[in-house]
Amino acid sequence: MIERFSFAKTPRIVFGADQFARLGELVAAFGYRAAVLTGGCSLKASGRLDETLASLRQHAVRSHCHSVRGEPSPDRIDGIVAESRHAGVDVIVAIGGGSVLDAGKAVSAMLPTGEPIRDYLEIVGTRTPDGRKVPFVAVPTTAGTGSEATMNAVISEVGPDGFKASLRHPNFVPDVALVDPALSLSCPPGVTAACGMDAFTQLLESYVSTKASPITDALAYSGLELACDALVAACTTGAADVNVRSAMAYAALLSGITLANAGLGVVHGIAGVIGGFFDVPHGVACGTLIASATRMSIEKLRKTGGDSLAKYAAVGRLFYGRTTDVNAACDTLIETLSRWTDELRIPRLGPCGIGPSDVEIIAARAGNKNNPIALSRDEIAALVTERL
Repeated sequence: MIERFSFAKTPRIVFGADQFARLGELVAAFGYRAAVLTGGCSLKASGRLDETLASLRQHAVRSHCHSVRGEPSPDRIDGIVAESRHAGVDVIVAIGGGSVLDAGKAVSAMLPTGEPIRDYLEIVGTRTPDGRKVPFVAVPTTAGTGSEATMNAVISEVGPDGFKASLRHPNFVPDVALVDPALSLSCPPGVTAACGMDAFTQLLESYVSTKASPITDALAYSGLELACDALVAACTTGAADVNVRSAMAYAALLSGITLANAGLGVVHGIAGVIGGFFDVPHGVACGTLIASATRMSIEKLRKTGGDSLAKYAAVGRLFYGRTTDVNAACDTLIETLSRWTDELRIPRLGPCGIGPSDVEIIAARAGNKNNPIALSRDEIAALVTERL
């Protein structure tokens, strides 16, 4: 019997290695005065920024450009919103990694109100978004967060009172997700690795989530199949292969769809806290924790029992082959994730500025989210300590 479930809407997806050329056409369907959000300098250095602006001009779209460096803060979002309101912007375009896409999503949502975004953030705010937004076209240049397919934008403020909190509403899903894998060909190995490990973590955590459904299972497993073969290759021998990059772009896209519907697990319950206190890239936090967190979850499930072991084993068989031995397949998954963490040189948390004195603070604020089995505060502390 298939139990009851719900499934959130997805954006219109335009996928393919030659589809970036359609940007102007897609944007002009929504408006003719665009705020264009990009990352630091990579889009300009690659020549893609000139291509972007030319495509928009060809379709009579005026552009107002904004750079978003690092994870977006409330102040940065409020500043772009103010400038965009003054310019009469009627469509938002974000081209970049997950942080840039989150910034675009947030600007799209806050532009109709012009109010401070902090008031509407989960945990730290007191108001609930009403779902109004201006049209938003999301163009990922990395294969990681899947933000091009989610309803939330993660906003960060780093410091002793820092936080990572979401602006969330079903209407905030981008109107169009333009996914051209060729845009990630110039992504450096370190960034590709961290983003790829984030996508894999999202697929795995949503697959074994307590809120998973038959649809999210099918999508997550499809993404895991591709990521198992393509993740390491995208960082090494296949970095210039658009087919490898396409596999990872597709896996990341699916990870966004599945996390929006099934939720995530303890890795993201810890990574969100780390990102609020320390300037640690989200993909690095997820990538450095996933092997240990998976091992600890499997070990605890072995003691208490649970159907999720079969799911972990199903992923392990993507590496191990068609064995019927659940324990062997789970062990292979753990071993593979540990090997990937070393082979891809995912940084530990210590060099990122996290010390033993910070562990208890992180563990106290971290959560399990929809992990298939709850880890205790002490277990979370041990997990973080293991990755210092």
